[in-house]
Amino acid sequence: MRLPPFIVPAMDAIEKARRVIGIETDALQRLAARLDGSFVEAVGFLKDTLDRRGKIVVIGVGKSGNIGHKIAATLNSTGATAVVLNSQNALHGDLGMVSDGDAVIALSYSGETNELLDLLPFIKRFNVKLIALTGKPASSLGTYSDAVLDTSVEREACPLNLAPTSSSTAMLVMGDALAMVLLEARGFTEEDFARFHPGGSLGRALLTKVADIMRSGEAVATVPESATVRDALFAMSHARTGACLVLEETGMLAGIFTHGDFARCFQADPLIGDHPVADYMTRKPVSVSADSLAVEAVKTIGNNRIDDVVVLDETGKPVGLVDTQDLARLKIV
Repeated sequence: MRLPPFIVPAMDAIEKARRVIGIETDALQRLAARLDGSFVEAVGFLKDTLDRRGKIVVIGVGKSGNIGHKIAATLNSTGATAVVLNSQNALHGDLGMVSDGDAVIALSYSGETNELLDLLPFIKRFNVKLIALTGKPASSLGTYSDAVLDTSVEREACPLNLAPTSSSTAMLVMGDALAMVLLEARGFTEEDFARFHPGGSLGRALLTKVADIMRSGEAVATVPESATVRDALFAMSHARTGACLVLEETGMLAGIFTHGDFARCFQADPLIGDHPVADYMTRKPVSVSADSLAVEAVKTIGNNRIDDVVVLDETGKPVGLVDTQDLARLKIV
């Protein structure tokens, strides 16, 4: 690969980048080691607020404001109602978005940001819990707050030790930690997540039933247990599928035979075409219920490393087949 001309030699640039990443990684390790009861208290405040149908208000200025937007977005995506309050606009009417019972997350590394401090007395007039993310727990912001989360760093990753880098990363990760622990504390599930992400592949997988995506009818190859391998191959060719369901006389599932099974067995015996398919099928194949969510089919196929999974109805009778190609085509994965 041809590298563009650098004022700094390429390897030197890579080493400098590693230094930046190393400094930030070290800051995060120190952040994790400092976690204490204040974090538990903060999660409790947030959960109580949401349990009472309140909301989380996020405030920050500058780089901290940018981090605040991301924290609010993460909270919203996990079902925790959050809004971002602009510090300047708040003093000119936007303070109306704050209500009694809310929780406020205020971000300021110094804890002395004027725009934020000017706003805090007015916020404290409401019955709210104030959670500070700051690198200076003893600052004015820390003093005002009900819970203080220490996001201090030994140094910025900036070579001048000026540009917010390690400190903004620490705030971002602390916000993620709050959101994820809060998610678990509230019992938030994959299905809940899908409700807030209906347009994504995960949303489709979690909101769609197996019955909605499975192959059924003539699109499923089936043969009786007395059929030959040749019969099974003909059925698969007709249905344009890579697997054939082998059925008992009662219509219940006896097993499954795939193109992969044929290829492996053919190498050992090129004359298997007239042999009973029951001799080569997989008995008791992996299956899912037609009423289960599509994500179960995705997990089952992935966990068992198979290309096809049999779909059964409530009586245990086979009613369809899910193929990995169907999942990709339907954008389930």
